[in-house]
Amino acid sequence: MSMQSFSTADLLDQHPESTVMMEDFISFGMNTSFFGQAKTIYAPEDNSLVRQALETEGNNQVLIVDGGGSRACALIGDQLALLAIKNSWAGIVVHGYIRDSAVISEMPVGIKALGTNPRKSDKQNRGEMNIKLTIAQVTVKPGNWVYSDADGIIIAEQNLLAPK
Repeated sequence: MSMQSFSTADLLDQHPESTVMMEDFISFGMNTSFFGQAKTIYAPEDNSLVRQALETEGNNQVLIVDGGGSRACALIGDQLALLAIKNSWAGIVVHGYIRDSAVISEMPVGIKALGTNPRKSDKQNRGEMNIKLTIAQVTVKPGNWVYSDADGIIIAEQNLLAPK
């Protein structure tokens, strides 16, 4: 995982055209900041596609999971967090809930989610992968750049940390 340091506040000052995800995301895992290109999944109370994605090589991408903000179940747990670490994902942003938060808090992974719910999700392969998502009025497309730290999450069209 990339250890390049950054601040979303500074990045936004330098690139005001970037978009801020205005949602109350909570940080889980030991990596409080992460960035990378987005891989997107729409996962309506079903994390089958989330598992499929995390089982593949992440190449330091950020997995954006749109669960519609549903409180009905968790879309990420410790097993999927472990897959994210093993397969080199930079981080995960879940517009939904996670479980196993005590275990995840001690794992070297960066996850942002709306909260916790101990109930597991359905496993019926519902959802879509690599599509444009709209989360809290913010559009995220596959390949966008995602930057997440203690101050928030910003989405950009290009790599804001690339050498000029």
